[in-house]
Amino acid sequence: VAAALVGYVPDQPFLYDKLSGREFLQFVAQMHGLDSAQTARAIDREIQRFELSEFVDDLTERYSHGMKQRAVFASAMLNSPRVLVLDEPLVGVDPHSIRVVKGLLRAEAATGMCVFMSTHTLAAAEEISNRVGIMSHGKLLFDGTMDTLRSQFTDTHQSLEAMYLSLTEPKKVEASEVPGANS
Repeated sequence: VAAALVGYVPDQPFLYDKLSGREFLQFVAQMHGLDSAQTARAIDREIQRFELSEFVDDLTERYSHGMKQRAVFASAMLNSPRVLVLDEPLVGVDPHSIRVVKGLLRAEAATGMCVFMSTHTLAAAEEISNRVGIMSHGKLLFDGTMDTLRSQFTDTHQSLEAMYLSLTEPKKVEASEVPGANS
């Protein structure tokens, strides 16, 4: 039941090389239990949304990384999930596809979809997120809105990257602060 509510985009897109993009989308739709009419509508919607029409009927073994990533995004959206989990979704993706994905994420979040994205692309996270979590060495250092994060710094115009580095970089200790350093 939970799988019907979730879409997932891995950091490395996996497609079956001997299937066309359309066949892959049909396979994923069937795994989600969509009937043939729902499958046809969902595939048409995602082909248009992710601009797949030029290559969707080619074997996926011929796809570039960006084309594969767009096809995987389309497959994650077929079942109209309530939660979308993304692992490094913009790595290796061309600028045009990045724009498409960012627009999609903003639009879906505005409809109430929960988009959970793990990324090292902090500029994109800052641009599209309304809430961030900062982790380092398996510890959650911050969880909240960008405004709340910024309020913790004297320079409230810092980028997410600058704030992340400030929170996660080891503190430099002056020699005068190290016990026994001046002995």
